[in-house]
Amino acid sequence: MVVGKPLFTEEQIRVRVHELGKAINADYKGKSFLAVGILKGACVFFADLIRQLNGPLAMDFIIASSYVDTQTTGNVFVHYDIRQPIEGKDILLVEDIIDTGITLHYLRDMLLQRGPASLKICAFLDKKSRRTVDVAVDYVGFEIPDEFVIGYGVDYNDQFRNLPYISTLKKAT
Repeated sequence: MVVGKPLFTEEQIRVRVHELGKAINADYKGKSFLAVGILKGACVFFADLIRQLNGPLAMDFIIASSYVDTQTTGNVFVHYDIRQPIEGKDILLVEDIIDTGITLHYLRDMLLQRGPASLKICAFLDKKSRRTVDVAVDYVGFEIPDEFVIGYGVDYNDQFRNLPYISTLKKAT
């Protein structure tokens, strides 16, 4: 596999994360909330995003996956769950990329069963053309075409997360 053409530069990402922060700040003005990052992919985006947020917030993480190599298994595995109760709390769930929607749908339902006051979803990348499960997303960084992407926390077999931009990944010829 080789790194393909860049889709979003560091500067484009920085600007968009700032814009997302402004929108989230407006919606959560005067509220305390819990930001939950879905690891590992959302780690870079999550860190940049929460630095844009004002007011009191707590943070926690979930580790979940449904992928092997470049394909979804269709089954969601929660490897690590949030550690605090969320009943009556406002929750912002932060995801790196929505592809089929299977993982995010599963996590959304799992968290809603715990009785939060509200649950909003922020995704850095949205690949709507691949959606097999409907998931309402409140904040989206960028919509992307049906290509496998890497960088800015998004990986291929745990590689390329450290790229400061989003790029396509191509099979070596």
